[in-house]
Amino acid sequence: MNTKEIIQDLVSGSIDAAVKDGRLPSASYPVVKIEYPKDPAFGDYSCPVALESARVLKRSPLDIGSVLGEYIEKNDIIDRVEIAKPGFINMFISYDYLFSNLLTVIDQGKMYGTRTSDNPRKINIEFVSANPTGPMNIVSARAAAIGDTLANLLEATGDHVDREFYINDYGNQVAMLGRSVLERIKELHGGECSIPEDGYHGEYVRDIAEYIDSEFSGDLESLDSEEERIDFASRMAVEYNVSRQKKDLEDFNVNFRTWFSERTLHENGDVEKTFEFLDKQDVVYEQEGKRFFRSTDYSDDKDRVIIRDDGRPTYLLADIAYHMNKINRGYDELIDIWGPDHHGYIARLTGAVRALGYPEDHFRIIIAQQVNLLMEGETVKMSKRLGRFSTMRELIDEIGVDVARYFFIMRSLDSHLDFDLSLAKKESSENPVFYLQYAHARICSIFTEAAKRGYSYEPVRDINRELDSPEAITLLKLLLKYPEDVAETAGALEPHRITTFLMRLAQSFHRFYTEHRVLTEDTDRAFTLMTLADAVRTVMKNGLNLIGVTAPERM
Repeated sequence: MNTKEIIQDLVSGSIDAAVKDGRLPSASYPVVKIEYPKDPAFGDYSCPVALESARVLKRSPLDIGSVLGEYIEKNDIIDRVEIAKPGFINMFISYDYLFSNLLTVIDQGKMYGTRTSDNPRKINIEFVSANPTGPMNIVSARAAAIGDTLANLLEATGDHVDREFYINDYGNQVAMLGRSVLERIKELHGGECSIPEDGYHGEYVRDIAEYIDSEFSGDLESLDSEEERIDFASRMAVEYNVSRQKKDLEDFNVNFRTWFSERTLHENGDVEKTFEFLDKQDVVYEQEGKRFFRSTDYSDDKDRVIIRDDGRPTYLLADIAYHMNKINRGYDELIDIWGPDHHGYIARLTGAVRALGYPEDHFRIIIAQQVNLLMEGETVKMSKRLGRFSTMRELIDEIGVDVARYFFIMRSLDSHLDFDLSLAKKESSENPVFYLQYAHARICSIFTEAAKRGYSYEPVRDINRELDSPEAITLLKLLLKYPEDVAETAGALEPHRITTFLMRLAQSFHRFYTEHRVLTEDTDRAFTLMTLADAVRTVMKNGLNLIGVTAPERM
């Protein structure tokens, strides 16, 4: 349990004790909530239970708070309790408890901030899932950074998480890629290239054509019909693109457990089976030769076609079949991360998952908003078909994995992201990644210098008052809060919160370092300050690891 949860239990226990002692009446008390006061002057933790129970108990909130405060203060965790109008119980953490948590950080090391679960959930996070018709762009890169970080967070809080990539390797867009590649192959042999207007015109299509012509020209020539040639070229093009997507993602420190092919759903009959299941649930009807899913029964604005009048399934039906496949694999929770152009798709798929019998609150769709890549003040236009885009690979090569991942994560998913390349390339404190990594490297330099001076550092385990300065207390309280931030960030599926925490930690350490000389001649004091610095280094590295950013020892 983290400290916030301990205090929640402490307040609940205080209510029980007060009722048992006859100081408060037995009643249906509200659920105890523990909050963070906006102003540190009002405590480290605050609880509104006295205010919320006043009407039920028919007593003054201040009276209720005073009674509970007496019980709460008996615990060693708490230094003091203040009751503030209109009825908040404000609690201040004791110095001894802060110091003991400092040693917990040292002892747990890289495990600090993580937890285990007796009943871990099995969670599937499907993200990126970029069309295999070309290289991944920076929107896919943002989804990759977000999805992987969320998976890290959920794993840190005790769940089992599978990362999954859905390959859209079936349908018209893949066939159009095959046609475009065949036209480029004609061009390689001196023929006229006539790529359809809605085909793929980017330079990368030439690379695919050269690859297929070099490796599979005999296979291609052996096929009789144009349809077979298109299908073969489509398959080889998808294979070519997916292999490069895998490499780009691996280099971005994102590794998927499963690469799931949409084509297999059609080949295995899963799409047809899903339709039959929905039909039996009476959520399908026929009109004008088409089959509709009654998505308006699930808050959609209109019913959706799942079988066209020519008998071909729509993309929606394949997507429903894919989610049925995931459900059948026994996941307790499904999380999808989609791009901004899929917002209108949420209601219909959410409804379909409900129609499949899966609990509504176990299926989450997250929209990763648009990314605008700014280069010298101008927005780069992106289009796979026209071949104008900034690829994920180009971004990695330009600014590196650490900066790219951090910049994609540091803003709320609800916000559009203006990715400032000029800032990302700076190696100064203006760059938030540099600023955070410098804090870690600065701490490492303290220990390097200590070794040069012959200090035999061992963490100080006896409580002393060397860390009672405002700067040290701030750091101690941030260390205490880290496991709470990890748990709440994972629960809210909002990875940007970790970057906010890390920035506060780095700022607080730089302030501490400016005000306090760590390596003093007083070795007892030096070792105490080094113990604090050591713990900050641990938490900084743990937090950076969660977001997939390295913690260098030198800069």
